[in-house]
Amino acid sequence: MDFRLTSTAFAQGAAVPAKYTADGPDVSPPLAWTVPPEGTRALVLICDDPDAPRGTWVHWVLYDVPAAARSLQENVPKQPTALGSAKQGTNDFGKIGYGGPAPPPGKAHRYFFRLYAVDMETGLAPGAGKAQVLKAIQGHVLAQAEWMGTYRR
Repeated sequence: MDFRLTSTAFAQGAAVPAKYTADGPDVSPPLAWTVPPEGTRALVLICDDPDAPRGTWVHWVLYDVPAAARSLQENVPKQPTALGSAKQGTNDFGKIGYGGPAPPPGKAHRYFFRLYAVDMETGLAPGAGKAQVLKAIQGHVLAQAEWMGTYRR
């Protein structure tokens, strides 16, 4: 199964435009994906930065995305629910929804958008963190896709 995630906002491995960072309006980038595997009941999206000074920094937690969805429009509202039944978690800025790149000055950081196709909904309320969501989907991931961008100040 070839499950792929893409974005029209930036190429794989390329710089994330300032529009999608704390140096701009800080809106989430548009994302699209291919048909998930048979048996997918929901999708989970996690965006994080493994290059952060204090360890991996979580920028976005979105879960229970309907399996029929094939994309996220730019600027998903920063509210507890999105796309009807999807739920947004708390990022490491302590906020709900997407929080764009905001690295300290210096070397470029990598921002990984990981999309998981899972065979169940998490059952979690809005506001869950990355660790809670990953624990909930453990053993239920049918496929994973990834898109990575970089950003530096």
